[in-house]
Amino acid sequence: MKLINKKNKKYIQVFQLFTEEEWTKSAKNYNKNISSFFSGKKYEIFIHTNEETVTYLIGLGKSTMQNFEIQQVAVKFSQIQKEKIQAVPTLVLADFLKEKQFEEFVKGLLLGTYSYPFDKKHAIWNPKFEIHFENLSQKKLDAIGTKSEALANGQTACQEWLNKPANLKKPDILNSYLKNLAKKYDLKYTVFTRKKCEELGLGAYLSVNQGSAYDAAFTIIEYKTTAKNAKTFGLVGKCVLFDTGGISLKNPDNMHYMKSDMGGATAVIGTLIYAAEMQIPVNIVAILPITDNAISERAFLPSDVITAYNGKTIEVLNTDAEGRMILADGLSYLAKNYKTDFLIDLATLTGSAVRMFGDTCGAMFSNNDELKNLMIKTGDLTNQRLWNLPLWEVWKDDIQSDVADLKNISMKPIGDCIIAAKFLEQFIENHPKWAHLDIAGVAFGSTGYSKEKAATGFGVQLLADLIENYH
Repeated sequence: MKLINKKNKKYIQVFQLFTEEEWTKSAKNYNKNISSFFSGKKYEIFIHTNEETVTYLIGLGKSTMQNFEIQQVAVKFSQIQKEKIQAVPTLVLADFLKEKQFEEFVKGLLLGTYSYPFDKKHAIWNPKFEIHFENLSQKKLDAIGTKSEALANGQTACQEWLNKPANLKKPDILNSYLKNLAKKYDLKYTVFTRKKCEELGLGAYLSVNQGSAYDAAFTIIEYKTTAKNAKTFGLVGKCVLFDTGGISLKNPDNMHYMKSDMGGATAVIGTLIYAAEMQIPVNIVAILPITDNAISERAFLPSDVITAYNGKTIEVLNTDAEGRMILADGLSYLAKNYKTDFLIDLATLTGSAVRMFGDTCGAMFSNNDELKNLMIKTGDLTNQRLWNLPLWEVWKDDIQSDVADLKNISMKPIGDCIIAAKFLEQFIENHPKWAHLDIAGVAFGSTGYSKEKAATGFGVQLLADLIENYH
């Protein structure tokens, strides 16, 4: 998308933005009947035409709005008007917008072009579509354009992989995509097959993978900056491509949604794309333990005792608590083999987090106040909100096993997202700055582009903002 600091004499298309207060001031300059239909409220659109020009009046709501609300308005606008928006130079009128607010508007226009399967046929991706905005210098506009496209590329990749049906995202398909991604962005790519995982002792991950018809793909992707003294982020994304629940079979009614059980991994993939396109001065080590959770004669069974990578033994009481098994090995492998300043895992982990927060926010657990506060602040800024929950020692009693060091669920019908976090804490190898994000309720849900539940892109803007502002 081209953003240009100029104004032509004539325009076929104009986007004019108003807060409620700005409309009150300006309404007298318009046909008085318009005020019956438009008042600048959030999401309001009024299309005003004459012989030469189509002007979209776009309502942003109160002037006290937060920046992310401008993105929400632009997303909805480009979703709803996609058939009507023309690929032509377009004047944006909004004298009151600050630089960051204009950036959110541009991001929203791009993100609103997503629908599955994604292609860039929307008018806004057409090279003939330009935004003309006089209020910012060309240098600032160039920076906003680059940043917005990098974010859109990251988030749409995240949504695309989460929305793919199970038969289109088998481990080998995702693997070759990641290999090509690494090549394109000059990232270091490593994958461990089942044989290699056995040699390394990645037993918790392999317990889930052993029932699969597909080889293991324990994948490590590294993004390196040339900046000196850069911080290193360790990211682990739960990557269960399809979760049947295994022998502890899930209820079939909503099982088709289990194509979404890789929401942690897709957030990490989107973040890697953003970091690489923006050349952000941080290092990232990302681990994606790729597998499905299938049923076969080789599948792991309730009562199995597994030895994890760090040597701890786990009694499997429920094969549908598989996410924490693969994350356990992902976390301890990362903590033992790489030096990272932060260790963050993301996972569509528990129904308990969904029952607690619905699609309002992710459940967060952290052993570090600085990281916890930073994550909450970043969540509030990006509207990818998190709420902190406790990691009290009392919960550890619930994962003590009679036949192993730990058991993978508590068997009590309460607080499973906390139990899962307490379980994962046993595999961070005393890392001082760890956060676990249970995003089961927010990664997949109602969206403006789909009738059924679909990918929201949750996690990409959260992590992108985090890495961008912490170095």
